[in-house]
Amino acid sequence: MENPTTETEAKQIQLNGEKKPKGGIITMPFIIANEAFEKVASYGLLPNMIMYLIRDYRFGVAKGTNVLFMWSAATNFTPLLGAFLSDSYLGRFLTIAIASLSSFLGMVLLWLTAMLPQVKPSPCDPTAAGNHCGSATASQLALLYSAFVLISIGSGGIRPCSLAFGADQLDNKENPKNERVLESFFGWYYASSAVAVLIAFTGIVYIQEHLGWRIGFGVPAVLMLIAALLFVLAFPLYVRRNVSKSLFTGLAQVVVAAYVNRKLSLPNQQDSSITYYHMKDSELKAPSHKLRFLNKACLISNREEEIGSDGFALKPWRLCTTDKVEELKALIKVIPIWSTGIMMSINTSQSSFQLLQATSMDRRLSRHGSFQVPAGSFGMFTIIALAMWVVLYDRAVIPLASKIRGRPFRLSVKLRMGLGLFMSFLAMAISAMVETLRRKKALSQGYANNANAIVDISAMWLVPQYVLHGLAEALTAIGQTEFFYTEFPKSMSSIAASLFGLGMAVASLLASVILNAVNELTSRNGEDSWVSDNINKGHYNYYYWLLAIMSFINVIYYMICSWSYGPLVDQVRNGRVNGVREEEELLDIVGKGFEKEDLRDVVKTN
Repeated sequence: MENPTTETEAKQIQLNGEKKPKGGIITMPFIIANEAFEKVASYGLLPNMIMYLIRDYRFGVAKGTNVLFMWSAATNFTPLLGAFLSDSYLGRFLTIAIASLSSFLGMVLLWLTAMLPQVKPSPCDPTAAGNHCGSATASQLALLYSAFVLISIGSGGIRPCSLAFGADQLDNKENPKNERVLESFFGWYYASSAVAVLIAFTGIVYIQEHLGWRIGFGVPAVLMLIAALLFVLAFPLYVRRNVSKSLFTGLAQVVVAAYVNRKLSLPNQQDSSITYYHMKDSELKAPSHKLRFLNKACLISNREEEIGSDGFALKPWRLCTTDKVEELKALIKVIPIWSTGIMMSINTSQSSFQLLQATSMDRRLSRHGSFQVPAGSFGMFTIIALAMWVVLYDRAVIPLASKIRGRPFRLSVKLRMGLGLFMSFLAMAISAMVETLRRKKALSQGYANNANAIVDISAMWLVPQYVLHGLAEALTAIGQTEFFYTEFPKSMSSIAASLFGLGMAVASLLASVILNAVNELTSRNGEDSWVSDNINKGHYNYYYWLLAIMSFINVIYYMICSWSYGPLVDQVRNGRVNGVREEEELLDIVGKGFEKEDLRDVVKTN
């Protein structure tokens, strides 16, 4: 066995002119800075966008919210397309570079809508009958929507690829601490992104409220330009993996081949390495026994007719490799757990209503103070909670629990995801209770017909729900990303990084459907809609209670999905189900004062 290269030998290799290894920690500032600046720029546009659409484009609350839902859906769906192009054609570096340019161009267009009066509706004419206010023309809306589309394309290329691209720079299977390095990277990556979003929710929002839309939209455009330049300048330092055959084409081929070969009989396990088609360097000589009907896609019926002299399948739509079969199985297997995150994303997408709530409340930090927290900045409490959990979990919870137990300890990814979904349910329940209190105050103070009035109730009542949303994202969003990345083959890493975003896209579409249904059903017979433009006449609290009930049902659904999924890949690879040890550790740490058998039943569901 060869000894590892010493530091002196490594220096000698460099002196002899051999290439320095690429990747590593040195690339992290450029990758994370690109993602961080993109988030500062794009997320800085979101909090106040509903007010921009209402005031400058004459949108109603429901219409403006639906437009933002559609924009959010596009922004979260395009990462799947970006991951596909990255893994199959362009590579991660080129995808991120092109996406950065697209995002920058979109922000420039949005900035132009604020700079040029002729590209948006003219101001209301107070001298005209009825104080006439013109609506946006088709061309004006086309320019606005084009800006949204370009920004969405940019996000679709940057967000799925940056995480996987960063993991490429650090991933080293020969390192015994590789799993811990990646877990720490995922946590700190999200923490840095959270700080970027925090800056967006405070600094950018403050600029928009106090300096206007022109500067408020111009600053994100400049930041996006800096992000693109920083990323491209570090080109020589990156590890750049070769692109492979189209992943989606390969998955489609598995489905078709399995159907074509449906009448073939599966072999005995002893003959599997001979009967199943696999590449010479593949570790998968035979497919797994789960979803066995897909195994027929890689079943060899006539070697001479199906495999060429070079070892490749002559008809790839009739015969696929074991690797492709397992990739599709991995994707199908995670779909139920993936779907449980959709409800949490629906809850966190209700920012427009929360903004209207904050606008109607006393946003001063104290009764005698003069400084008001911008309504669009309350989202910073979500980001603070997320970042604090990541830091505390990585630097305090794990070390302390490991010291108490005398051996390494970590909460399982399944348990973290479940706790996050429960936090999301609590957030919506508290949102409903706070809105009930706010609305009652508004009506008692005679503001039923004055939606712009400031109700004598502190906006700090909104903080707990924002904090719970942050904890929910910290546990479920990070947990799902880690779950996908570890459960999928390496070739699907970008797909793994984009799946949670796809869930957010589906959530935005479903949120729009729910909003439209609630608006339609509750406004019949001349009644005020639950989501009325007048927040004091509407019943946003009922709307929140509906989401809370759906969230509680989702927690139960997750428990069923988690139980049916079985052990994780790492647990199987280690030859045991680590959840047994994690169960005992969790019971010992948090079980004091409770019956262990009661807690055991809860833990076993994960």
